[in-house]
Amino acid sequence: MEQLVQNTLRLVFNDESIIFDKSRFAGGLTNYNYIMDIKGTEYVIRQPGGMTEQIIDRKIERVNNTIASEYGVNSDCIYFDETTGIKISLYIKNSQNLAFADPCSPKNLNAVSHLMKKIHSAPKHFPNRFDWQAELSKYEQIIKQLNGDVFFDYPTRKEQLVDFVQKNIENTILLPCHNDTVPENFIIDDTGRTYLIDWEYSGMNDPCWDVAAYILESKLPAEAIDYLILNYFGQPLTAGEEVKIKGFIMAQDLLWTAWALIRHYNGDDFLDYCRIRYERFQKNIKAMTKSQACSIASMVMAS
Repeated sequence: MEQLVQNTLRLVFNDESIIFDKSRFAGGLTNYNYIMDIKGTEYVIRQPGGMTEQIIDRKIERVNNTIASEYGVNSDCIYFDETTGIKISLYIKNSQNLAFADPCSPKNLNAVSHLMKKIHSAPKHFPNRFDWQAELSKYEQIIKQLNGDVFFDYPTRKEQLVDFVQKNIENTILLPCHNDTVPENFIIDDTGRTYLIDWEYSGMNDPCWDVAAYILESKLPAEAIDYLILNYFGQPLTAGEEVKIKGFIMAQDLLWTAWALIRHYNGDDFLDYCRIRYERFQKNIKAMTKSQACSIASMVMAS
């Protein structure tokens, strides 16, 4: 893959002397991103991670990535290969992601809320739907293909989650969603402008999924959760919105557990990540099966 990235860079920039430089790592879980200065301009070069060709539909990602760029929320992409997954984007100068810039600060929570509301109200819809149960089934099939296995109580706990969702989550709506709103995907530059990058999992979904993901992935404390919710919804959560967010928090931990198992069985070092997510899922589904009274903040800190 590294050789393929280097060949791509030489082709795109018409320069056979270019060497793929991995010294400036820009982060990533699904993929690995690197910053390179090429002919005086800085770019982010995406090297796809293991098994992503089976996990991600790159044709859909390209369409959604373009829509997000046209709508002014994404970084500028100059090259996208649907077959290899290699992507070249302009580097946002003097920027940092919100994981470093404090995902809990009121200023950054305002920016996150604004960006999520903007994409959720985008006039141009995505051509696909992100259905977490369909994605989970796909991941489980890939795990089987890799001769892997799941945790011993996985089938029971999954059944409990599906039952909880079917009985409690109603009136879901479908709007353009990012579906991977980790703080690392929010980039802020030195002017205060914020971008939302990496649209691999994007698709039509209930917007509460994005809100739940940012809360969970940023490990927001109760005060920050309340601030984000009031900023995004304009009022406290309705009972329906609260149960959606709680259900989606559990669904995300189970979904990304299966995702991490794929990476593990493919030889990548994701077992600790997998264990943390699954243990939190176990605790939350046990608690929620008994009573829905637990707070969102307690579910986030269950690990």
